[in-house]
Amino acid sequence: MTTDDLTAGARNLLVNCAELAPGETVLIVRESAEFGWYTDDASEALASTARAMGIDPTFLDVGAPDNDRDPRVSEAMDAHDCTVFMARIGDQDRFAEPVPGRKTVMSYARTAEALASAYGCCDHRALLQLKEAVNDILLNAKSIRVTCPLGTDLTGNALDDELEEVSDVSVRRFPMGVPQPLSATAFSGFVALARYLTPTGSRTYDPPSIAIDGVVMAEIGYGQIANLHGEDDMIDRIRTHHTMVGEKFGIDGNAIHSFHAGIHPASGYTKPAAEDPDRWSNSVFTNPRILHFHTCGAVAPAEICWMLIDHTLTVDGVDLWQDGRLCADAFEGTRRCQEDWPELAALIATPTRDIGLVS
Repeated sequence: MTTDDLTAGARNLLVNCAELAPGETVLIVRESAEFGWYTDDASEALASTARAMGIDPTFLDVGAPDNDRDPRVSEAMDAHDCTVFMARIGDQDRFAEPVPGRKTVMSYARTAEALASAYGCCDHRALLQLKEAVNDILLNAKSIRVTCPLGTDLTGNALDDELEEVSDVSVRRFPMGVPQPLSATAFSGFVALARYLTPTGSRTYDPPSIAIDGVVMAEIGYGQIANLHGEDDMIDRIRTHHTMVGEKFGIDGNAIHSFHAGIHPASGYTKPAAEDPDRWSNSVFTNPRILHFHTCGAVAPAEICWMLIDHTLTVDGVDLWQDGRLCADAFEGTRRCQEDWPELAALIATPTRDIGLVS
């Protein structure tokens, strides 16, 4: 990691993502490093770069997320041109409502190392273009099929989905790492549940995650869990977890809201997933090897995440992802994106494969 790389990553967030200019103000909501998700060096680098650009930064320190609104955060957001969340609370639904005349960024570059890496430095505009190209492919597909090595086989389409407008996305994600979620209401088949069930980050509950021994097949019928197949004890554990979360928030525990796969080829995770499954899933989900479902709730983003590894997603008979690799050469829109952004094309050709799992 070099100082130049760190500055480049910070500028990528401040300029290419947040679109800040000299004379503006930025609130950096900073989660304490003691919780193991964010490090102070990332927020310090962001503030230092902002000052050098003539942007006035202010820190607001917060703790771990809970389900109550912190009035300090809302008041401070109102007083700044932009808020950058270097904290998990930026992913919670209470901050999803747009503040008129203000911008909000949720940063998944949690450390200075991540900010200075290709993950943080690849031009945000390139990834926005890639997201738009993938959205166009998926939303116009007559048939989409998702499979994985553990037996997932799900088919449907998103023809009834509406393309999200920029105005619909009140929180900007940095780095951009996933396309628009596809509604699961037109999909049926089987999804292999393995490794862990984890939170989506919207709200907190305990336990936040549960381990799955072996594989349980979830039978899906038009966006609903129709049945579970596998060992009885694991089926009971999964059902109990979905019921607990559903009852806690008054939502449909059997609903499958949506799914999407990672598109950032430099997204990686080097710690063992078992060390903290919540942190793992909410960090690695932008890697192309991962496709995740938002489940337990009929309203976005739902509350329980199902993670598929090394999926294949086929669009009208052509693979857009194959065994966890983004097939960007297979479609005109994604080919054009690579032509426009050679730095992104280079990353797509040599994607990060480390996702915190042995296999």
